[in-house]
Amino acid sequence: MGTVSESEQQTQTQTQSRRRRMTGKQRREQLLDIGRELFAERGFDATSVEEIAARAGVSKPVVYEHFGGKEGVYAVVVDREMQTLLGMVADSLTADTPRGKVENAALALLRYVEEYSQGFRILARDSHAASGTGSFASLISDIATQVEHILGEEFGNRGFAPQLAPMYAQSLVGMVALTGQWWLEVRKPKREVVAAHLVNLAWNGLSNLEPRPRLDHVQRKRGD
Repeated sequence: MGTVSESEQQTQTQTQSRRRRMTGKQRREQLLDIGRELFAERGFDATSVEEIAARAGVSKPVVYEHFGGKEGVYAVVVDREMQTLLGMVADSLTADTPRGKVENAALALLRYVEEYSQGFRILARDSHAASGTGSFASLISDIATQVEHILGEEFGNRGFAPQLAPMYAQSLVGMVALTGQWWLEVRKPKREVVAAHLVNLAWNGLSNLEPRPRLDHVQRKRGD
């Protein structure tokens, strides 16, 4: 058998020291942080319990003890990210005007993309069934539910059918979220500029809504 080098002994000593110093809560948070990094880098399927344990300097049973496996780690990570994003959007809806609320909501979503990039990468991959909290589409739906009342109020004031507000809310939030996926990779232009253009497209489009829109091209083809 080969001898253990001094550096390996030091590493083992440091690992053992970390194990002794960490409380159960601290270890749990460490495993969640590491899992978050790996899921963002590789996705759920390509991440293993072995990798999570190795990065934490613990054995696999420690991961199982805290979470029951990588599914448990993933479920907590996704739930936290969804609650963070939903909370940021909810907190942003404080402006006095409908347009101001739309501007703040767009900025909040882009701020999450910028400041919680790992979390957004995990959510945007379309959450794995192991999360237990639904998919990215369901997250978008939850955000849209928070902003649809803004559109409902405007629709009522302009004589449009308020029952269509949820559909428009889904469209607007989806537009911002998909733009966020693109912007996550390019990071240009600045967040505020991206938000301004999104609101420009959305708000000016809403300002010129037709009460009874139709597909003119389809109508013409049918009339031929």
